[in-house]
Amino acid sequence: MAADTPLDRFKAVLGGASRALADEPEIELAFTADAPAQAGKHIKVPMPARTLPADQVAEARGFADGFALRLKHHNSAMHLRAAPGDPVARAVFDAAETARVEALGSRGYAGIAANLGHALDVRLRSDPIARARTRDEVPLSTAVQLLVRERLTGRPAPAAAQPGLALVRDWIEDKAGGDLDALGLVLDDQRAFAELTSKLLEDLELVEGDQVPEDTDDGGADDEGTEEQDQGDEGEEQGDRGQSEAEARGEPNEGESEEGEPGETGDDFEDAEGEAGDEGEDGMLPVRPNRPFADLSPQFDYKAWTTQYDEVIAATDLCDTEELTRLRSYLDQQLVHLQGAVTKLANRLQRRLMAQQNRSWDFDQEEGLLDAARLARVVVSPGQSLSYKIERETEFKDTVVTLLIDNSGSMRGRPISIAAISADILARTLERCGVKTEILGFTTRAWKGGQARESWLAAGRPPQPGRLNDVRHIVYKQADEPWRRAKPSLGLMMREGLLKENIDGEALLWAHNRLIGRPEERKILMVISDGAPVDDSTLSVNSGSYLERHLRQVIGWIEGRSPVELAAIGIGHDVTRYYARAVTIMDADQLGGTIIEQLAALFDKR
Repeated sequence: MAADTPLDRFKAVLGGASRALADEPEIELAFTADAPAQAGKHIKVPMPARTLPADQVAEARGFADGFALRLKHHNSAMHLRAAPGDPVARAVFDAAETARVEALGSRGYAGIAANLGHALDVRLRSDPIARARTRDEVPLSTAVQLLVRERLTGRPAPAAAQPGLALVRDWIEDKAGGDLDALGLVLDDQRAFAELTSKLLEDLELVEGDQVPEDTDDGGADDEGTEEQDQGDEGEEQGDRGQSEAEARGEPNEGESEEGEPGETGDDFEDAEGEAGDEGEDGMLPVRPNRPFADLSPQFDYKAWTTQYDEVIAATDLCDTEELTRLRSYLDQQLVHLQGAVTKLANRLQRRLMAQQNRSWDFDQEEGLLDAARLARVVVSPGQSLSYKIERETEFKDTVVTLLIDNSGSMRGRPISIAAISADILARTLERCGVKTEILGFTTRAWKGGQARESWLAAGRPPQPGRLNDVRHIVYKQADEPWRRAKPSLGLMMREGLLKENIDGEALLWAHNRLIGRPEERKILMVISDGAPVDDSTLSVNSGSYLERHLRQVIGWIEGRSPVELAAIGIGHDVTRYYARAVTIMDADQLGGTIIEQLAALFDKR
């Protein structure tokens, strides 16, 4: 057997150190070329080069130490109960808790402190605070985390963040300096720390009233309560540092946040997907907020800064055939237990559709097709009339169904896995019934703005630029494409790094326009999503409801004027606030059955 490489030995040592640091023998550590992530006891850290450069080694150690410390010192169940509902306040609350965990774990360990500092430097390279020029551009969550870190450890903020932090430091110190000082007194007590953090949020005017966490039983055991309850929230709801860019003054810009949803995201699926919610840490899930109903002005003008870098791309063009086959095999393997249940529901849908397409006949006609049951009468009495039958017209219309699946980072893990397998089974079922099915996905090409944002920065940051990210619309299966040929493409949803942010309004228009061009008489568009539209780059320089208002405008237009029948399924997200025909489910396991029931109801409708 070949000897282990230095990289293999480093991985083994790092995994052992993580297990020792977290006091958890079942931790599994892997390297990734994408964003570092944590899902339960599965940890993914940046892969260093084969030569193990010192800075890359320190980076991997920093992320591994951070994840291990979170497993040891953080109780997710307690954190969820204490966390505020407002997305901006939630991001700040999560950031303060991260600072507590890292300060507690590095206390007395200079090596751990150095590793965590290096990982923080890496994260801040892509954080908006590093490029902020005005107070409005500083993400409040990052600023508060750095100030809390200063108070708890005595270490100054990294040089890259100092200019941005200086823009808001005086304002935060003036509003909540006393709260920051008090946090160091309760470093070892997560519940007390959460209470003081809630007070800090009040003083920053991010929440109103008391935010005192419920006093229930899990006070002490940091690790136990977390994983028994659900390993899907471990990825953790500590919203991404840069996710609330326009919030420096404490006035929430409604659009951006990553609220880690506790969710029913089982750890197997989270690890499989492996996509971190953002550039950030701890496998955060950018779950988008359910904001209040916003008025949509008829004059609302939505625009994109540039569409030059947008793409509509087939799944087969995003990765090679070998990888697609591997991802598809993984999807099938992970969801064997689900496939049986969804297949039963699909068969029920098939029977209902076939029943609507069954032939019926009018007998004893003067002309038409010869009725075989009347052959004896024809032989005995050739002159007897009424020996023919005529097929009745069926009311079942020629139909095409489009499934538009949200491919945002918050869907990673179990939701996207179930969405993929449900779409696969549904396409197969409808194909048997003669109903064509198209499967589409939507996301962005980059986190927090891609080339579009760079173009805007180069142009001198004009105000109100509109959408500031590069959209990516993915065709998993075309309507005319046989299911067998498209089957491997659905595995792409399992690919690390695919799921990013999303701009729902433009995706809905894109899918709608594809449907309108179809020759079928009846057109059905079903949207599967788990939150409101969010793109951090866009919402940091436009109004907080910019993307949501556009989504409402598009939905209103389709429902009011288009022949396309629109329906939606929300996963843990109230889509009934947007769509007239919609249903909300709280458990991703319900998705397959809900899709089928919704379609059955549409087909049953006369």
